[in-house]
Amino acid sequence: MTDTSIPSADQSLDEENAPAATPEEAEETQGEAREKKAPADSDLFRQSEIAADYVEGLLDILDYDGDIDELVSGGRPVVEVVGGRLQNLVGQRGATLEALQELARLAVFRQTGSPSRLLLDVGGYRAARRKELAAVAKNAVEKVKEYGEPVRLEPMSAFERKCVHDVVNAMSGVESESEGVEPNRRIVVRPVAD
Repeated sequence: MTDTSIPSADQSLDEENAPAATPEEAEETQGEAREKKAPADSDLFRQSEIAADYVEGLLDILDYDGDIDELVSGGRPVVEVVGGRLQNLVGQRGATLEALQELARLAVFRQTGSPSRLLLDVGGYRAARRKELAAVAKNAVEKVKEYGEPVRLEPMSAFERKCVHDVVNAMSGVESESEGVEPNRRIVVRPVAD
């Protein structure tokens, strides 16, 4: 079987626990990073425009009305769709939104030849989900601190895991790591070993 998928940008965002690099590897990586400069904001905005055109075409086909905003935020292209009757584009627990995001990334890849870290949001779903996930992460941290035992969370998408890792990593006395394989990859929050 041949893998025809493009690299998923969320994989790099979902900061998994990679082994520590040796000083020599770190120097090589830093040197390569200087040679490979991050895309300019104009390139990122162009990616968001390509994705917005693609999403607009989908909305036309589906006969959905929505306002589309293209922007660059946090060093990545973002497309936001707002309007009524858009819940079907989000789907159960954001599954449809994740699929649409991958299609939009593929549209960008086809035109630019480079993978994109595009973030697609529909109806403010991602902002609302971030708040929910922050509460889940804080609850898990409280349980870990109270009982001293690891807490395994439900399986999550890469976007969701990244949100939880960010909250847990900002708190002292606990750490988080992802385990398992997609689509059942989950976060384990545990006390920091002394």
